[in-house]
Amino acid sequence: MQSDRKKSRKKAIYFIVPAPLGISPGQRFRFEHYLSLLQVNNIKYKVSSFYTSTGWKNLYTPGNKLKKIASVLAGFLRRCADVFKLVSYSHIYIYREAAPIGPPLFEWVISKVLRKKIVYDFDDAIWIPVSSQYNKTISRLRNFGKTAKICKWACKISVGNKFLADYSSQYNTQVNIIPTVVDTGHVHNKLQQQMTDMPSIGWTGTFSTLKYLDIILPVLQELQASHAFKFVVIADKDPQLSLHNYQFIKWNKETESNDLLSFHIGLMPLYNDEISKGKCGFKAIQYMSLGIPAVVSPVGVNSEIVDHGVSGFICATEQEWKERLLQLLTQAKLREQMGIAARKKIQEHYSVESSVALFINLFD
Repeated sequence: MQSDRKKSRKKAIYFIVPAPLGISPGQRFRFEHYLSLLQVNNIKYKVSSFYTSTGWKNLYTPGNKLKKIASVLAGFLRRCADVFKLVSYSHIYIYREAAPIGPPLFEWVISKVLRKKIVYDFDDAIWIPVSSQYNKTISRLRNFGKTAKICKWACKISVGNKFLADYSSQYNTQVNIIPTVVDTGHVHNKLQQQMTDMPSIGWTGTFSTLKYLDIILPVLQELQASHAFKFVVIADKDPQLSLHNYQFIKWNKETESNDLLSFHIGLMPLYNDEISKGKCGFKAIQYMSLGIPAVVSPVGVNSEIVDHGVSGFICATEQEWKERLLQLLTQAKLREQMGIAARKKIQEHYSVESSVALFINLFD
């Protein structure tokens, strides 16, 4: 026991991440909710973000090209300073990449020059070239081939699903699947009350994922022609859908859990492509943690998270979407039963409590 405590004291983790704490959803649900638990386990840590809060805001604001360039240059200077700061740390946790453009220079220095143990974490198919509408210039300078190289240099890899694990396993044998999880004890800790005369169907996401609503929009329009329900979107941009009884809620970190409780049914439609297969099903996890049945496309990890007919439905065709949504809209008791089962599934497999040991074991 004493030797175990001594070993634990020697652990020190330097987190190299894109955004400051509390801003990026990916960071918040991949590692930030474990930070207080690291302290409990006597593990020292420090977090270094590439962008400042202002730089991150500039990044997702149209225009501001000079400010974006300045933010990137400042980020590179911070990374240069990191090289000297991380010497006393036993493990270097890198979320996605050390820098948004160029080759993996910092990762190479950390691994090959400083001989540090890299724990590499990602939750999307980040090796597939994509371009952001807000940062097309920066996107053209990105090096999508760096993911494979960092995988080779890492001592351990943490990914959110099997599709990402299969990719990583081409380059490294130490691959761990740790799902993206929620804090069911303190944040996602309520259960939706399903008995209502006006149920709501909802979807949450960002501007980059609004395209998935096109999959389900015709079904929603058809259903609204014969059934009364509200459709709610929570996002950073209003898609202005042509639906009756439509409500848009501007995403707010402080109220996101309570805002999700405006849903009685949660949707996660996806296209069956490589980018979608890399997604970690987080929309469904959020819905289900609050006792909201999830209706999802059979793409990637969705079919593992949702137990068809138990905690939600998995739908491949428009007809299936229509039939299953109609079933949930008209049967409050079914929504309630599925919601209870969904909450239980998340607590057991997709919660901070269920995964904290897996996360801490990354740093053995």
